[in-house]
Amino acid sequence: MDAMRTVDNPEPRGPYAFSVDVQDGIAIVTLDMPGEPVNKISRAVKDEFLQIIDRLERDTEVRGAVLISGKPDVFIAGADIEEFLLLETAAQAERLSRDGQLLIDSVAKMRIPIVAAIHGACLGGGLEVALACTYRIATEHPKTVLALPEVQLGIIPGAGGTQRLPRKIGLRAALDMILTGKNVRAKKAYQMGLVEELVHPAILLQVAVKRAKELGEGGKRPQTRKDRGFVDTLLDGNPLGRSVVLRKAREETIKKTKGHYPAPLAALDAVAAGLSGRAAHGYREESRLFGEMAATDVSRQLIYLFFATTALKKDSGVDVPVEPRDVDKLGIIGAGFMGSGIASVAVQQGTVVRMKDADHARVAKGFAAVRGVLKDRLTKRQITRTQLDDTMSLLGGTVDYSGFGSVDLVIEAVFEDLATKHQVLREIEPVMKPEAIFATNTSTIPIARVAEVAVRPDRVLGMHFFSPVHKMPLIEVITTPGTSPESVATAVSYGKRLGKTVIVVNDGPGFYVNRILFPYINEAGRLLEQGASIEAIDDAMVAFGFPVGPITLLDEVGMDVGAKAASVMHEAFGARFAPSAAIEKLVAAGRYGRKVKKGFYLYDEDGKKGAVDPEVYAVAGAAAERTEIPQLEIQQRCVFAMLNEAARCLEDGIIRSERDGDVGAVFGIGFPPFRGGPFRYIDSMGASVLVSQLEELDSRFPGRFEPAEQLLRQARR
Repeated sequence: MDAMRTVDNPEPRGPYAFSVDVQDGIAIVTLDMPGEPVNKISRAVKDEFLQIIDRLERDTEVRGAVLISGKPDVFIAGADIEEFLLLETAAQAERLSRDGQLLIDSVAKMRIPIVAAIHGACLGGGLEVALACTYRIATEHPKTVLALPEVQLGIIPGAGGTQRLPRKIGLRAALDMILTGKNVRAKKAYQMGLVEELVHPAILLQVAVKRAKELGEGGKRPQTRKDRGFVDTLLDGNPLGRSVVLRKAREETIKKTKGHYPAPLAALDAVAAGLSGRAAHGYREESRLFGEMAATDVSRQLIYLFFATTALKKDSGVDVPVEPRDVDKLGIIGAGFMGSGIASVAVQQGTVVRMKDADHARVAKGFAAVRGVLKDRLTKRQITRTQLDDTMSLLGGTVDYSGFGSVDLVIEAVFEDLATKHQVLREIEPVMKPEAIFATNTSTIPIARVAEVAVRPDRVLGMHFFSPVHKMPLIEVITTPGTSPESVATAVSYGKRLGKTVIVVNDGPGFYVNRILFPYINEAGRLLEQGASIEAIDDAMVAFGFPVGPITLLDEVGMDVGAKAASVMHEAFGARFAPSAAIEKLVAAGRYGRKVKKGFYLYDEDGKKGAVDPEVYAVAGAAAERTEIPQLEIQQRCVFAMLNEAARCLEDGIIRSERDGDVGAVFGIGFPPFRGGPFRYIDSMGASVLVSQLEELDSRFPGRFEPAEQLLRQARR
């Protein structure tokens, strides 16, 4: 069967990813990978694309072409990441990059003009294809985003992206995209010169065909944007200016990555190579560096997390076939920090939200918090004023349960107190529809305890959001033996609709994320008691790869909140979870952290963190003199306590798999992504090595580091 079809002689799709229709001398090339939800550039797609390019080159009746996607909301999502798993050496990865470059080069050198008609995600290799086209048209649509996200997988753009993008939009703008992997929306892409035209989705193909005809008839081809501004023109236009930009970018990258992520620096080297000499040298360096990065352990761990999160997107959360119920209306009880945060993400997804609190002042404060999140998006030009107003119109407030009779899901976000939660459940359940679900946002109290007073316990579960809700990507959905599969599937489905990564965990004090976080923070408290400085503890864990240290985290969360959780955990797990005396003393002294501008650190009137409060050591009852404890010991004691507890959670059936444990730790508490998660890190170091080090620590600090049975079994294998 021929890989090229025409309007006059259409053929069935068969296994082909491309179809070609020629209309009045313009070839409409449609990419629509059979059996796949998105278009990806696989080896087979590359081979087929090259065949089509060859045929178009030889067909003298074809005067222009349009490349368009047959998928809804996706142009090309990038390379086929599964093929990366087959790469065993840097040399193999380098060859893969060279193959990609040859394909893109073939597009760029076509005798006929080709217009990229972009609707939806245009990512990675997809953007590299678009950059090689003669002209780019994008739709003004929220789903249309352009990016080179390779650094997020620990690699660099490998099909010419580091070479073509700086020439297209200027060095500074290109580095901003390449070094962060961030999405650029269509309007911004047009403003920066990445695309030449914006259109409504309904006329994308029509306009693309028209532009291809104009170009094919000798119309003027687009030039590099001249209106970048004086500074960019000055910097891009001479070697000295470029060297200043590259040096500054390198300094900022090292500061941001702290040496843990080599890919952004490799991308900088590839860009610099392309600007400093012949084009061929730049492409060779890009391929070489792509190969090097693909062979790193960092890339392997980040790609593992990519596949883990992709699998979770398809996971219903239950083992039986059941359809989740639609959630069109949401009730939230509690308009405080968490309740308003949940409301802010819900209304942005089009959910009608009814938010209740005890008095009108609290409801008004919750409304203001939601509006604040939206105003921040308005300031960043992510939404318009009209969109802000339309979104706020979905939010209603009340001081009673009026309106809750029609909601599909109720999320309770009140104070972390079992009696209060029981009172709320008793009050709301008679008002709710029988099929509606009640979810508690508790962070530590077992769901079974909350459900004790429920008339319909099968409709009760936990939905543990993380703070701040609009920024944190994880939700733990917590189930009890009595929770119905439909309730679980509905909560999971709605969590995904909110744009969150969702893991399902079984009931137990602290669930998963907080249970593994407690020993980590508690060990930091023990180190403080022993004489370690606050700076040394925080710096050690940031050096390990956490976004902030455990002491800073405790100040941010609030020590009173931490103490409440600690009492629940201590009651459940006994001496192993005995709270640090230092932290208990700070709570007793009212040093709750940032929210009261008094904790471990000093805070100004705006709540901005300053230096360590020198008085805190005396208040905490820590050793009078600071003791030099090696950074490695600080890291091992805090991290090994967490790893050990993660293994216990798997052993106890709290989490369903190591995958869920890794994703939960990375997205819930910032476990270093380049280490893959607790279980991947255990695998990297070896269970037997970890057990040996835990046993050594347990001999020094009895009762805190006894290896979990799960680890002992792994070590014996």
